[in-house]
This record gives sequence, structure tokens and C-alpha cells, in this order.
Amino acid sequence: MGAVETDPALLRQFADRVRSRLVRCHEIECVRHRISPGILAAAELRAAEIGTGADQVLIAEGHITEEAYAVDLARWLGLSFEPLDGLGRSQVPIDDVDLMQAVAARTLPLIVDGRLVLTVVLRADAARHLVTFLSAHPQLAPQVRITTMERLQRFVFHHAADVIEYRAAHALKAEFPAYSAGTRGGGRLAALTAAAAVLGAALWFNARAVITAVDIALALIFLGWTGLRLLGALTTGLMWRRRAHLSDIELPAYSIIVALYREAAAVPQLLQALRRLDYPPEKLDIKLVLEPDDQETLLAISKCGLNYPLEIIFAPTAAPRTKPKALNAALPFARGSLIAVYDAEDRPERDQLRSAAEAFMTHDWRLACVQARLTIDNTADSWLTRMFTAEYAGLFDVFLPGLALWQLPLPLGGSSNHFRAEALRRAGAWDPHNVTEDADLGMRLARMGYRTAMISSSTYEEAPARFGPWLRQRTRWFKGWMQTWLVHMRHPVRLVRELGFPGFAVFQLVVGGTVLASLVHLIFAAALAWELSAGAGLLRDKAVTDLVITGLHGTTLITGYAISGVLAMIGLARRRLLRFGWALALMPLYWLLLSLAAWRALFQFVVAPYRWEKTEHGRAVTSRLGGYGKRSGATDTFAGRRRRPRADA
Repeated sequence: MGAVETDPALLRQFADRVRSRLVRCHEIECVRHRISPGILAAAELRAAEIGTGADQVLIAEGHITEEAYAVDLARWLGLSFEPLDGLGRSQVPIDDVDLMQAVAARTLPLIVDGRLVLTVVLRADAARHLVTFLSAHPQLAPQVRITTMERLQRFVFHHAADVIEYRAAHALKAEFPAYSAGTRGGGRLAALTAAAAVLGAALWFNARAVITAVDIALALIFLGWTGLRLLGALTTGLMWRRRAHLSDIELPAYSIIVALYREAAAVPQLLQALRRLDYPPEKLDIKLVLEPDDQETLLAISKCGLNYPLEIIFAPTAAPRTKPKALNAALPFARGSLIAVYDAEDRPERDQLRSAAEAFMTHDWRLACVQARLTIDNTADSWLTRMFTAEYAGLFDVFLPGLALWQLPLPLGGSSNHFRAEALRRAGAWDPHNVTEDADLGMRLARMGYRTAMISSSTYEEAPARFGPWLRQRTRWFKGWMQTWLVHMRHPVRLVRELGFPGFAVFQLVVGGTVLASLVHLIFAAALAWELSAGAGLLRDKAVTDLVITGLHGTTLITGYAISGVLAMIGLARRRLLRFGWALALMPLYWLLLSLAAWRALFQFVVAPYRWEKTEHGRAVTSRLGGYGKRSGATDTFAGRRRRPRADA
């Protein structure tokens, strides 16, 4: 912008381009006394290129604050600037639900001196429309006031705290009780008790036959799970890649929600990653959701001092204290038609929002969500992070794209989920009582007739490098998958009808099968090891049925290891990370640790079902990215091409 101010020729060029586009930015007439003509001309051109008001360009680029602009515009139009301080709840003639939605609507009706007054927040091209409207209807000026988003949000949070808390913590349970993990039904407990009683009686009468039948059934389930993963591997490689390349003016408003708790160490890299996103900042609406007692993270955000469209929202203190409750607290205030969810440690590729927006724009309303590919950044930190990298490569680069291609239900990855805001709200948003809200929401969207797709864009994440944090994270994941399976199996017949039999089978194998496999893996491995250590003589003395079961145990373990290794190697190859493939030799040990986490999750599911074990970030030692804006030689080329440079870069 500095060059525009000092170079008359370039200034004339800008002015000519503005006039050629017939840009009339009357909304910035009010600030011509305080901002140089070169900056104003550039702002008008930028506004025409992205389809927003020139005032939003000036605010986004830091030339003026939102409040200073609102005060100047109000004075210029002969309106009042409304600070909203000292107003009582009785002066707002709407109920608490509508008051909560006033932030997204950017309007607040007030009763002032017995007269209805409309207070507005100026976003997008609202200032331009306001100027045009009042020019045509000057008699209505006394009924309009201007305020800022910060002041409106503060007012709404103060006066609608109860309904915000209800929507965040209790709405799904009250409005969709069948979909909430917080709903406890006596019928389910009675059914489980009856099933346990029947199993106990069967074991008492003929324990050998029951154990044999259970062994065979489990082995067949796990072999089916293996077959599904093989199918995913055979149909992979076909995910949505950027085709439309929308211009800035075609891009919709995009909200980003990040729930943070004790993430001071990760805040600088998070804000840098958000700042690097290749999306018009004038069309971004970023919500950072903090817990009220997390002053350390709040201080870290304030120290960064980035000039970017960030808003801080404090999650309600009501139980449960979970990430999905924090996300729900921000959702009513999200102004974008599209919504992305990131975690504190995420580094999305620069064009990810564009890629997701283009996917939505080229599909119909049934596409409610797109999932970006997650990959581990700190791969070299430990053998656990290497296994994590291989695991994610097999899951997000191989298996899930296969499911998406077949339009089967996808358990979402918890981060880098992109939603149509309307579909997300209709589905009831996130379950605050489910500690893996992502997998649950993916299944709920599928049950409601929506689709989920994979996009080729990647997000780099930090994985726990030490056993303790890894175990706590996996415990939470397994516990949430247990919750998800039980919630959606409350009405099995209805589930089959809504998902179809293929979707129902995928749900059983992916959600239920993953948990079940981890729980019994330790038992299968121990039984097989004991039988093999007993020697050939003992095997000769076994009955045919016992030999079949031993063979099933061995086949299940071998095929499970094999297909997991194949998926991981394919994914690592696609990311050009085969040099880390040696870690797969430790897969038997890794699976034993997964089994330990599953049993720990089962215990927690009984005694503390809603306990959220926090995974702390900002601890990584190594980075495959090698720093922001500097990709190392390990950079993926999964999509087979690099991002096209922007014309104005």
C-alpha cells in the first residue's frame, strides 16, 4: 500500500481500474479526512475484486478500527453510534433465543424513548447499502443506530447467557434425545443386563460351546473389518481435488472455530497458520473459544497482536467441560455460510478453505461436510509419532477416501472438518456429552441423508511423542467410539433404514469393530502365544474345533497386521515418507498398547463417561514442514500439483 501513496502513476492506474469497474464506494466518504487517497483507491479496487465493502478492506488491513469507522459513518450520516452500555434487557423487544441470534443477524432492535430503533453492525457491504438506503429515505435516520460487533457480542453474552449455555450444553439432549450420549435410558440398561444374564446362563450350561461360538464370531467380524479396509485400499486415490478455482468475489463468507484450553504454547503457530490461509480476510470470521479460567491462553493470544478478524468467545461453565460444548457455544455467532473446525496444533495447507468452498459450490445441498486429510508433522519425534504418521497415512490417504467414493458413512477426524452451516445446525451440531464428537457427528449427518466427501488438501498436526499423553488421548478416542456405537444402536432397525444395509455394516465394522478388535486383541494374542508355546504335541492332542479356532486366531492376527501394514505403506508412499516405514515392524507392540488404551477406556466409560482427558500441544521437537512458508523435502505431492499463484501475489 505504501507504493500506492507515493507513486502518482500507479495511483492513476488504480483509479482508472476502479472507474473501469464502475466502483462506487460511498461508504468510505466518511473517512476521506483521515486516510490517504492512495489507500482509499486501493481499498475500492480490492472491494470490487472480492465483492465486499471498502470499509471492510480498510478494517481488515488495519488502516482504521471497526469502532472508529462506525463512529465516523454515524456522524457523517447524522445517525447515533450506539455503545450498548447501560441498556437494560427490557429495552430489547425479542426473546432470548432471538437475542442470541442477533450476532449472526448483525441487527438488534431496541426500544428507546418509546420508539423502535434498529441497531446494526456493518459487515460485508452493509455500510454501502445503509448509505444508499438512507439517501433514499432520510426520514428513517432517527430509527437507525450503528454499533460494533464487539459491543453487540458483549451485550448478547451478558443478557442471553442462560440460553447460550443451554444451546451449548443441553440442546441436543433436549431436542434430539435419541442422538445424545447424555441420554441414559433404562431400556438399554435392561437389555444389556438381560444379555449378560443369558450369556452367563449359557456359559454355566456349556461354557466350551459358548466360548467356541464367541471365538468364531469374533474372528469372522475381524476378518470382515479387514476385508472392508482392503476394499477401501482398492478404491482409493479418487478424492475431490480443486477444479472450479473460484474467484475471490465468488467465495462465500467462511467461519473458523477453534476450541482452546491450556494451549498457550500452541497459540503462536496457530495464529500464524490462520494468517497464512489463502482466503480474503474480509470474508473470514474466526472464533477462538476459551474456557473462562484459561487466562494463560488468553494472554498468549493478546501477546501475538496479529491484525486479523479474530473474536474470542468464552465457553459456558456448565458441565460437561468438553470441546464439543465449546464449539456449540460459538456456533450461534458464526456468520459464515461455511464453517471449518481446527485444533490448536493444526497447520492447514494455504488453499484448504478455497478447496472446501469449491467442493461445496460444485455439489448440491446433500454434501454437508468435507474432511481434509490429516497428517502428522512431528514424525521424527519418537517411534510413537512414526507409528501415528503411518496410521494416519493409511486412514486419511487410503481408507477414508475409499469410503467416501462409495458414499458410505465417514467417522470424521475431529479437525479440518468443513460444514455447510445450515446442515450443521439442522443436524443438532456437536454432542457435548460425546468425547469423540467428530465420529458421532459424521454418523448423524449420514443418518439424516447428508453426504461427506474427502478433499485432497492436508492439515499437519502434532502427535503425542510420549506414552503417557498418547495413552490418555487414545483412551478418550476409544471411550467416545463406545459412546457413539451405543448411541446409534439404540434403535437398530431405524439405523438400518436410515443408513441402508451397506452403511449399517460400515458403522458396525468401523466404529464397533475398531473398539471390539482393540479390546480382544490382547486376549487373542495371549491365547495364540500360549497355544504356540505349548508345542506341537499339545496341538496334536487338540480336537478339530480347537485347531480351527487356533487357526482363526492366527489368521485374524496375521491378516490384521498385513492389511494395516499395506494401508500404511500405500499412504506413506503417497506422501513420499517410506523412509519411516520401518516403524511398522513395531506394529504388534503398538496394537498391544492400543488394546491397553481400549480397556482403560472401557473402565472410564463406566466410572467417568464424560471425562475429557486433555492432550497438550506445542511440545513437538521436529517438524516435517520446517517452519511456516518453508516446506522441507518431505513435502507431500499427493494431489500431483502445486497451488497456482494468485494473480496479485
